[in-house]
Amino acid sequence: MTVTVVGNFVEYFDWLAYGLFAQLFAAQFFPSSNPVTSLLGAFAVFGTGMLCRPLGGVLFGRLADRRGRKPALMWSIALMATGSALIGIAPTYEQIGLAAPLILLLARLAQGLSSGGEWPAAATYLMELAPEHRKGLYGSLFSLTAAAGAFAASLLGGGLNAWLGPEAMTAWGWRIPFLVGAALGVFLLVARHRMTETEVFEREVRTRAARGSLRRVLGVHRSRVAVTVLLVAGMTTVSGTWSTVVPSMGHRLAEPGVMFWVVVCATGTVIALQVPLGLLADRVGAMRFLVVSSIGFAAVGSYAYLGVTGEFASLYLTYGCGVLYLGCTTTVMPKVLASVFPPQVRALGIGLPHSTATAVLGGVAPWLATYLGARGASGWFIGGVMAAVLLVWPALAMARRLQDPPAEGAGEGSAGDPADRPADRPAGAVAAGVK
Repeated sequence: MTVTVVGNFVEYFDWLAYGLFAQLFAAQFFPSSNPVTSLLGAFAVFGTGMLCRPLGGVLFGRLADRRGRKPALMWSIALMATGSALIGIAPTYEQIGLAAPLILLLARLAQGLSSGGEWPAAATYLMELAPEHRKGLYGSLFSLTAAAGAFAASLLGGGLNAWLGPEAMTAWGWRIPFLVGAALGVFLLVARHRMTETEVFEREVRTRAARGSLRRVLGVHRSRVAVTVLLVAGMTTVSGTWSTVVPSMGHRLAEPGVMFWVVVCATGTVIALQVPLGLLADRVGAMRFLVVSSIGFAAVGSYAYLGVTGEFASLYLTYGCGVLYLGCTTTVMPKVLASVFPPQVRALGIGLPHSTATAVLGGVAPWLATYLGARGASGWFIGGVMAAVLLVWPALAMARRLQDPPAEGAGEGSAGDPADRPADRPAGAVAAGVK
Protein backbone atom coordinates (compact mmCIF):
# COMPACT_ATOMS: atom_id res chain seq x y z
CA MET A 1 0.00 0.00 0.00
CA THR A 2 2.76 2.45 0.93
CA VAL A 3 4.47 2.46 -2.47
CA THR A 4 1.07 3.00 -4.12
CA VAL A 5 0.20 6.14 -2.20
CA VAL A 6 3.80 7.41 -2.33
CA GLY A 7 3.56 7.09 -6.10
CA ASN A 8 0.57 9.40 -5.94
CA PHE A 9 2.79 11.88 -4.08
CA VAL A 10 5.38 11.82 -6.88
CA GLU A 11 2.73 12.14 -9.59
CA TYR A 12 1.17 15.22 -7.98
CA PHE A 13 4.56 16.73 -7.14
CA ASP A 14 5.57 16.54 -10.80
CA TRP A 15 2.17 17.55 -12.15
CA LEU A 16 1.72 20.61 -9.92
CA ALA A 17 5.30 21.72 -10.48
CA TYR A 18 4.44 22.55 -14.09
CA GLY A 19 1.50 24.78 -13.17
CA LEU A 20 3.30 26.30 -10.20
CA PHE A 21 6.40 27.27 -12.18
CA ALA A 22 4.83 27.92 -15.62
CA GLN A 23 4.70 31.66 -14.93
CA LEU A 24 8.48 31.59 -14.41
CA PHE A 25 9.65 29.60 -17.43
CA ALA A 26 6.94 30.37 -20.03
CA ALA A 27 8.91 33.18 -21.71
CA GLN A 28 12.02 30.97 -22.02
CA PHE A 29 10.17 28.53 -24.26
CA PHE A 30 7.53 30.85 -25.78
CA PRO A 31 9.16 34.30 -26.04
CA SER A 32 6.74 37.19 -26.50
CA SER A 33 6.45 40.84 -25.54
CA ASN A 34 3.11 39.96 -23.94
CA PRO A 35 3.48 37.71 -20.85
CA VAL A 36 -0.09 36.45 -21.28
CA THR A 37 0.82 35.15 -24.74
CA SER A 38 3.83 33.30 -23.32
CA LEU A 39 1.68 31.81 -20.57
CA LEU A 40 -0.92 30.70 -23.12
CA GLY A 41 1.84 28.85 -24.95
CA ALA A 42 2.92 27.07 -21.77
CA PHE A 43 -0.69 26.16 -20.98
CA ALA A 44 -1.20 24.93 -24.54
CA VAL A 45 1.64 22.44 -23.95
CA PHE A 46 -0.01 21.53 -20.63
CA GLY A 47 -3.27 20.87 -22.48
CA THR A 48 -1.55 18.83 -25.20
CA GLY A 49 0.01 16.64 -22.54
CA MET A 50 -3.44 16.20 -21.03
CA LEU A 51 -4.75 15.00 -24.39
CA CYS A 52 -2.41 11.99 -24.11
CA ARG A 53 -4.13 10.87 -20.94
CA PRO A 54 -6.86 8.83 -22.69
CA LEU A 55 -4.18 6.84 -24.48
CA GLY A 56 -2.41 6.35 -21.16
CA GLY A 57 -5.70 5.29 -19.56
CA VAL A 58 -6.23 2.65 -22.24
CA LEU A 59 -2.64 1.38 -22.37
CA PHE A 60 -2.04 1.20 -18.65
CA GLY A 61 -5.60 0.19 -17.80
CA ARG A 62 -5.40 -2.71 -20.22
CA LEU A 63 -1.96 -3.62 -18.88
CA ALA A 64 -3.26 -3.55 -15.29
CA ASP A 65 -6.23 -5.78 -16.14
CA ARG A 66 -4.30 -8.23 -18.31
CA ARG A 67 -0.84 -8.45 -16.74
CA GLY A 68 -1.44 -7.09 -13.27
CA ARG A 69 -1.71 -3.87 -11.30
CA LYS A 70 2.01 -3.96 -10.41
CA PRO A 71 3.53 -3.69 -13.92
CA ALA A 72 1.14 -0.85 -14.80
CA LEU A 73 2.19 1.08 -11.70
CA MET A 74 5.88 0.54 -12.48
CA TRP A 75 5.68 1.73 -16.09
CA SER A 76 3.57 4.77 -15.21
CA ILE A 77 6.07 6.11 -12.67
CA ALA A 78 8.97 5.46 -15.06
CA LEU A 79 7.32 7.65 -17.71
CA MET A 80 6.56 10.44 -15.23
CA ALA A 81 10.19 10.50 -14.07
CA THR A 82 11.39 10.63 -17.68
CA GLY A 83 9.15 13.59 -18.45
CA SER A 84 10.31 15.49 -15.37
CA ALA A 85 13.95 14.89 -16.24
CA LEU A 86 13.40 16.21 -19.78
CA ILE A 87 11.80 19.42 -18.49
CA GLY A 88 14.59 19.88 -15.95
CA ILE A 89 17.36 19.74 -18.56
CA ALA A 90 15.54 21.22 -21.59
CA PRO A 91 17.43 24.03 -23.41
CA THR A 92 15.55 27.31 -23.88
CA TYR A 93 14.22 28.87 -27.09
CA GLU A 94 17.15 31.27 -27.11
CA GLN A 95 19.60 28.35 -27.09
CA ILE A 96 18.09 25.97 -29.67
CA GLY A 97 15.08 27.77 -31.14
CA LEU A 98 11.92 25.87 -32.01
CA ALA A 99 13.35 22.60 -30.71
CA ALA A 100 13.01 23.94 -27.13
CA PRO A 101 9.19 24.01 -26.98
CA LEU A 102 9.15 20.69 -28.86
CA ILE A 103 11.24 19.08 -26.10
CA LEU A 104 8.88 20.59 -23.53
CA LEU A 105 5.96 19.15 -25.48
CA LEU A 106 7.58 15.69 -25.65
CA ALA A 107 8.11 15.75 -21.89
CA ARG A 108 4.49 16.67 -21.24
CA LEU A 109 3.31 13.94 -23.60
CA ALA A 110 5.24 11.39 -21.53
CA GLN A 111 3.79 12.78 -18.32
CA GLY A 112 0.30 12.80 -19.84
CA LEU A 113 0.56 9.11 -20.71
CA SER A 114 1.81 8.41 -17.21
CA SER A 115 -0.92 10.36 -15.42
CA GLY A 116 -3.60 8.76 -17.58
CA GLY A 117 -2.60 5.34 -16.29
CA GLU A 118 -1.28 6.00 -12.77
CA TRP A 119 -4.48 7.18 -11.07
CA PRO A 120 -6.82 4.38 -12.21
CA ALA A 121 -4.20 1.66 -11.66
CA ALA A 122 -3.33 3.00 -8.21
CA ALA A 123 -7.00 3.47 -7.25
CA THR A 124 -7.79 -0.08 -8.37
CA TYR A 125 -4.83 -1.51 -6.45
CA LEU A 126 -5.69 0.43 -3.29
CA MET A 127 -9.39 -0.44 -3.29
CA GLU A 128 -8.63 -4.12 -3.85
CA LEU A 129 -6.40 -4.05 -0.77
CA ALA A 130 -8.72 -2.01 1.46
CA PRO A 131 -11.18 -3.62 3.90
CA GLU A 132 -14.78 -2.77 3.00
CA HIS A 133 -15.38 -0.65 6.11
CA ARG A 134 -12.11 1.29 5.63
CA LYS A 135 -12.19 2.19 1.94
CA GLY A 136 -12.77 5.86 2.77
CA LEU A 137 -9.78 5.84 5.11
CA TYR A 138 -7.58 4.23 2.46
CA GLY A 139 -8.87 6.76 -0.07
CA SER A 140 -7.95 9.55 2.34
CA LEU A 141 -4.34 8.32 2.28
CA PHE A 142 -4.54 8.57 -1.50
CA SER A 143 -5.73 12.18 -1.15
CA LEU A 144 -3.24 12.94 1.61
CA THR A 145 -0.28 12.02 -0.58
CA ALA A 146 -1.69 14.09 -3.45
CA ALA A 147 -1.89 17.12 -1.15
CA ALA A 148 1.55 16.27 0.20
CA GLY A 149 2.95 16.30 -3.34
CA ALA A 150 1.54 19.78 -3.88
CA PHE A 151 2.79 20.82 -0.42
CA ALA A 152 6.33 19.62 -1.16
CA ALA A 153 6.44 21.25 -4.60
CA SER A 154 5.26 24.61 -3.24
CA LEU A 155 7.48 24.42 -0.16
CA LEU A 156 10.47 23.75 -2.40
CA GLY A 157 9.44 26.62 -4.66
CA GLY A 158 9.04 29.04 -1.75
CA GLY A 159 12.36 27.98 -0.23
CA LEU A 160 14.19 28.29 -3.53
CA ASN A 161 12.64 31.70 -4.21
CA ALA A 162 13.79 32.98 -0.80
CA TRP A 163 17.26 31.48 -1.24
CA LEU A 164 17.97 32.25 -4.88
CA GLY A 165 15.83 35.33 -5.44
CA PRO A 166 13.26 36.01 -8.20
CA GLU A 167 15.84 36.61 -10.95
CA ALA A 168 17.71 33.35 -10.42
CA MET A 169 14.42 31.48 -10.10
CA THR A 170 13.30 32.79 -13.49
CA ALA A 171 16.69 32.11 -15.07
CA TRP A 172 17.33 28.54 -13.87
CA GLY A 173 15.95 27.87 -10.38
CA TRP A 174 12.62 26.63 -11.76
CA ARG A 175 14.45 23.54 -13.11
CA ILE A 176 15.31 22.18 -9.65
CA PRO A 177 11.81 20.84 -8.75
CA PHE A 178 11.63 18.88 -12.01
CA LEU A 179 15.01 17.28 -11.38
CA VAL A 180 13.95 16.44 -7.82
CA GLY A 181 10.76 14.87 -9.20
CA ALA A 182 12.78 12.74 -11.61
CA ALA A 183 15.01 11.50 -8.78
CA LEU A 184 11.95 10.65 -6.65
CA GLY A 185 10.49 8.72 -9.57
CA VAL A 186 13.61 6.57 -9.94
CA PHE A 187 13.58 5.80 -6.22
CA LEU A 188 9.91 4.83 -6.34
CA LEU A 189 10.42 2.65 -9.41
CA VAL A 190 12.89 0.56 -7.42
CA ALA A 191 10.45 0.37 -4.50
CA ARG A 192 7.54 -0.70 -6.71
CA HIS A 193 9.59 -3.57 -8.07
CA ARG A 194 9.09 -5.21 -4.66
CA MET A 195 5.29 -4.84 -4.65
CA THR A 196 3.02 -7.88 -4.46
CA GLU A 197 0.01 -8.29 -6.74
CA THR A 198 -3.50 -7.96 -5.26
CA GLU A 199 -5.35 -11.12 -4.27
CA VAL A 200 -8.38 -10.01 -6.29
CA PHE A 201 -6.31 -9.95 -9.47
CA GLU A 202 -4.60 -13.27 -8.77
CA ARG A 203 -7.80 -15.02 -7.72
CA GLU A 204 -10.48 -13.48 -9.90
CA VAL A 205 -8.90 -11.74 -12.88
CA ARG A 206 -5.74 -13.47 -14.12
CA THR A 207 -7.61 -16.53 -15.44
CA ARG A 208 -10.37 -14.54 -17.18
CA ALA A 209 -10.18 -14.61 -20.98
CA ALA A 210 -12.13 -11.33 -21.26
CA ARG A 211 -9.93 -9.36 -18.85
CA GLY A 212 -8.86 -5.92 -20.04
CA SER A 213 -11.20 -6.04 -23.04
CA LEU A 214 -11.69 -2.60 -24.58
CA ARG A 215 -14.55 -3.98 -26.67
CA ARG A 216 -16.47 -5.05 -23.56
CA VAL A 217 -15.80 -1.75 -21.80
CA LEU A 218 -17.15 0.28 -24.72
CA GLY A 219 -19.93 -2.17 -25.53
CA VAL A 220 -21.28 -4.10 -22.57
CA HIS A 221 -20.30 -1.47 -20.01
CA ARG A 222 -20.98 1.69 -22.02
CA SER A 223 -23.45 3.10 -19.46
CA ARG A 224 -20.88 2.65 -16.72
CA VAL A 225 -18.36 4.53 -18.86
CA ALA A 226 -20.82 7.42 -19.29
CA VAL A 227 -21.53 7.53 -15.55
CA THR A 228 -17.81 7.60 -14.77
CA VAL A 229 -17.33 10.60 -17.06
CA LEU A 230 -20.09 12.47 -15.22
CA LEU A 231 -18.68 11.48 -11.83
CA VAL A 232 -15.19 12.81 -12.54
CA ALA A 233 -16.14 15.84 -14.68
CA GLY A 234 -16.07 18.31 -11.81
CA MET A 235 -13.01 16.81 -10.15
CA THR A 236 -10.93 16.93 -13.32
CA THR A 237 -12.04 20.45 -14.29
CA VAL A 238 -11.22 21.79 -10.85
CA SER A 239 -7.90 19.95 -10.81
CA GLY A 240 -6.89 21.47 -14.15
CA THR A 241 -7.90 24.95 -12.98
CA TRP A 242 -6.55 24.91 -9.45
CA SER A 243 -3.22 23.27 -10.32
CA THR A 244 -2.34 25.81 -13.02
CA VAL A 245 -4.61 28.87 -13.30
CA VAL A 246 -4.94 29.77 -9.62
CA PRO A 247 -1.17 29.56 -8.93
CA SER A 248 -0.51 31.71 -11.99
CA MET A 249 -3.11 34.24 -10.80
CA GLY A 250 -1.36 34.34 -7.44
CA HIS A 251 2.05 34.91 -9.02
CA ARG A 252 0.58 37.76 -11.05
CA LEU A 253 -1.43 39.45 -8.27
CA ALA A 254 0.88 39.03 -5.27
CA GLU A 255 4.49 39.82 -4.46
CA PRO A 256 7.12 37.33 -5.76
CA GLY A 257 7.15 34.11 -3.75
CA VAL A 258 3.85 34.69 -1.89
CA MET A 259 1.90 32.12 -3.90
CA PHE A 260 4.36 29.39 -2.97
CA TRP A 261 3.60 29.94 0.72
CA VAL A 262 -0.13 30.12 0.05
CA VAL A 263 0.05 26.65 -1.47
CA VAL A 264 2.18 25.43 1.44
CA CYS A 265 -0.36 26.64 4.02
CA ALA A 266 -3.44 25.48 2.11
CA THR A 267 -2.12 22.02 1.33
CA GLY A 268 -0.76 21.69 4.87
CA THR A 269 -4.26 22.34 6.19
CA VAL A 270 -5.76 19.73 3.90
CA ILE A 271 -3.10 17.18 4.86
CA ALA A 272 -4.05 17.64 8.52
CA LEU A 273 -7.74 17.14 7.70
CA GLN A 274 -7.41 14.24 5.29
CA VAL A 275 -7.57 11.25 7.64
CA PRO A 276 -10.51 12.68 9.64
CA LEU A 277 -12.29 13.27 6.32
CA GLY A 278 -11.71 9.64 5.35
CA LEU A 279 -13.12 8.40 8.65
CA LEU A 280 -16.12 10.72 8.23
CA ALA A 281 -16.73 9.41 4.71
CA ASP A 282 -16.73 5.83 6.01
CA ARG A 283 -19.23 6.85 8.68
CA VAL A 284 -21.75 8.85 6.62
CA GLY A 285 -21.35 7.02 3.30
CA ALA A 286 -19.37 7.89 0.17
CA MET A 287 -22.28 9.20 -1.90
CA ARG A 288 -23.66 11.54 0.77
CA PHE A 289 -20.15 12.81 1.52
CA LEU A 290 -19.49 13.53 -2.15
CA VAL A 291 -22.76 15.40 -2.72
CA VAL A 292 -22.32 17.68 0.31
CA SER A 293 -18.69 18.41 -0.63
CA SER A 294 -19.65 19.35 -4.18
CA ILE A 295 -22.50 21.67 -3.18
CA GLY A 296 -20.34 23.41 -0.57
CA PHE A 297 -17.50 23.97 -3.02
CA ALA A 298 -19.82 25.26 -5.77
CA ALA A 299 -20.95 28.02 -3.41
CA VAL A 300 -17.66 28.97 -1.75
CA GLY A 301 -15.36 28.31 -4.71
CA SER A 302 -17.25 30.62 -7.09
CA TYR A 303 -17.16 33.51 -4.63
CA ALA A 304 -13.47 33.00 -3.83
CA TYR A 305 -12.34 32.67 -7.45
CA LEU A 306 -14.16 35.77 -8.71
CA GLY A 307 -13.12 37.90 -5.72
CA VAL A 308 -9.47 36.86 -5.47
CA THR A 309 -6.90 39.57 -4.76
CA GLY A 310 -3.17 39.65 -4.11
CA GLU A 311 -3.72 39.47 -0.34
CA PHE A 312 -2.53 36.31 1.38
CA ALA A 313 -5.90 35.61 3.00
CA SER A 314 -7.76 35.92 -0.30
CA LEU A 315 -5.33 33.64 -2.11
CA TYR A 316 -5.45 31.14 0.77
CA LEU A 317 -9.25 31.01 0.64
CA THR A 318 -9.30 30.66 -3.14
CA TYR A 319 -6.63 28.01 -3.44
CA GLY A 320 -7.56 26.28 -0.18
CA CYS A 321 -11.22 25.69 -1.02
CA GLY A 322 -10.23 24.03 -4.31
CA VAL A 323 -7.63 21.80 -2.66
CA LEU A 324 -10.09 20.85 0.09
CA TYR A 325 -12.74 19.94 -2.50
CA LEU A 326 -10.22 17.79 -4.39
CA GLY A 327 -9.21 16.18 -1.11
CA CYS A 328 -12.84 15.29 -0.38
CA THR A 329 -13.55 13.92 -3.84
CA THR A 330 -10.38 11.88 -4.17
CA THR A 331 -11.04 10.40 -0.73
CA VAL A 332 -14.22 8.66 -1.89
CA MET A 333 -13.92 8.60 -5.68
CA PRO A 334 -11.72 5.47 -5.80
CA LYS A 335 -14.37 3.57 -3.83
CA VAL A 336 -17.23 4.88 -5.98
CA LEU A 337 -15.49 4.16 -9.29
CA ALA A 338 -14.20 0.75 -8.22
CA SER A 339 -17.78 -0.21 -7.41
CA VAL A 340 -18.96 0.65 -10.92
CA PHE A 341 -16.85 -1.89 -12.85
CA PRO A 342 -16.18 -5.62 -12.34
CA PRO A 343 -12.54 -6.46 -11.51
CA GLN A 344 -11.66 -7.99 -14.90
CA VAL A 345 -12.11 -4.59 -16.58
CA ARG A 346 -11.83 -2.35 -13.51
CA ALA A 347 -8.57 -0.51 -14.27
CA LEU A 348 -9.44 -0.05 -17.95
CA GLY A 349 -13.05 0.84 -17.14
CA ILE A 350 -11.93 3.54 -14.74
CA GLY A 351 -8.90 4.63 -16.76
CA LEU A 352 -10.51 5.31 -20.13
CA PRO A 353 -13.37 7.64 -19.05
CA HIS A 354 -11.38 9.20 -16.21
CA SER A 355 -8.41 10.07 -18.41
CA THR A 356 -10.64 11.24 -21.27
CA ALA A 357 -12.58 13.60 -19.01
CA THR A 358 -9.32 14.84 -17.51
CA ALA A 359 -7.84 15.45 -20.96
CA VAL A 360 -10.82 17.31 -22.36
CA LEU A 361 -11.97 19.23 -19.29
CA GLY A 362 -8.77 19.52 -17.27
CA GLY A 363 -6.63 20.19 -20.32
CA VAL A 364 -8.80 22.89 -21.84
CA ALA A 365 -9.60 24.61 -18.52
CA PRO A 366 -6.27 26.46 -18.02
CA TRP A 367 -6.22 27.82 -21.56
CA LEU A 368 -9.92 28.77 -21.49
CA ALA A 369 -9.60 30.44 -18.07
CA THR A 370 -6.66 32.54 -19.25
CA TYR A 371 -8.36 33.45 -22.52
CA LEU A 372 -11.69 34.43 -20.94
CA GLY A 373 -9.98 36.14 -18.00
CA ALA A 374 -8.08 38.43 -20.38
CA ARG A 375 -11.47 39.45 -21.84
CA GLY A 376 -13.21 40.04 -18.54
CA ALA A 377 -15.38 36.92 -18.76
CA SER A 378 -14.10 34.95 -15.76
CA GLY A 379 -17.65 34.65 -14.43
CA TRP A 380 -18.69 32.55 -17.42
CA PHE A 381 -15.69 30.30 -16.95
CA ILE A 382 -16.18 29.63 -13.25
CA GLY A 383 -19.91 29.11 -13.85
CA GLY A 384 -19.05 26.30 -16.26
CA VAL A 385 -16.61 24.79 -13.75
CA MET A 386 -19.25 24.69 -11.02
CA ALA A 387 -21.83 23.21 -13.41
CA ALA A 388 -19.39 20.35 -14.01
CA VAL A 389 -18.92 19.97 -10.24
CA LEU A 390 -22.66 19.61 -9.68
CA LEU A 391 -22.96 16.86 -12.32
CA VAL A 392 -21.89 14.49 -9.56
CA TRP A 393 -25.40 14.62 -8.10
CA PRO A 394 -27.28 12.99 -11.04
CA ALA A 395 -24.24 10.81 -11.76
CA LEU A 396 -24.39 9.25 -8.30
CA ALA A 397 -28.06 8.46 -8.75
CA MET A 398 -27.26 6.74 -12.05
CA ALA A 399 -24.35 4.86 -10.44
CA ARG A 400 -26.64 3.57 -7.70
CA ARG A 401 -29.08 2.21 -10.28
CA LEU A 402 -26.24 0.44 -12.09
CA GLN A 403 -25.28 -1.24 -8.84
CA ASP A 404 -28.80 -2.53 -8.18
CA PRO A 405 -29.66 -6.06 -9.35
CA PRO A 406 -30.91 -5.71 -12.95
CA ALA A 407 -34.15 -7.20 -14.14
CA GLU A 408 -34.10 -10.69 -15.60
CA GLY A 409 -32.83 -10.62 -19.17
CA ALA A 410 -31.28 -7.18 -18.80
CA GLY A 411 -28.43 -6.51 -21.18
CA GLU A 412 -25.66 -4.37 -19.78
CA GLY A 413 -24.08 -5.59 -16.59
CA SER A 414 -26.61 -8.33 -16.17
CA ALA A 415 -26.20 -10.18 -12.90
CA GLY A 416 -26.72 -13.40 -14.77
CA ASP A 417 -23.77 -12.88 -17.12
CA PRO A 418 -20.72 -14.52 -15.51
CA ALA A 419 -18.34 -12.74 -17.89
CA ASP A 420 -19.46 -9.30 -16.72
CA ARG A 421 -20.49 -9.90 -13.13
CA PRO A 422 -17.99 -8.50 -10.59
CA ALA A 423 -16.03 -11.62 -9.72
CA ASP A 424 -15.34 -10.71 -6.11
CA ARG A 425 -19.03 -10.76 -5.09
CA PRO A 426 -22.04 -13.01 -5.71
CA ALA A 427 -24.55 -12.33 -8.45
CA GLY A 428 -27.20 -9.82 -7.48
CA ALA A 429 -25.22 -8.25 -4.66
CA VAL A 430 -24.93 -4.48 -4.50
CA ALA A 431 -21.48 -3.51 -5.81
CA ALA A 432 -18.84 -2.63 -3.25
CA GLY A 433 -21.33 -1.40 -0.69
CA VAL A 434 -21.26 2.24 -1.81
CA LYS A 435 -23.82 4.22 0.13
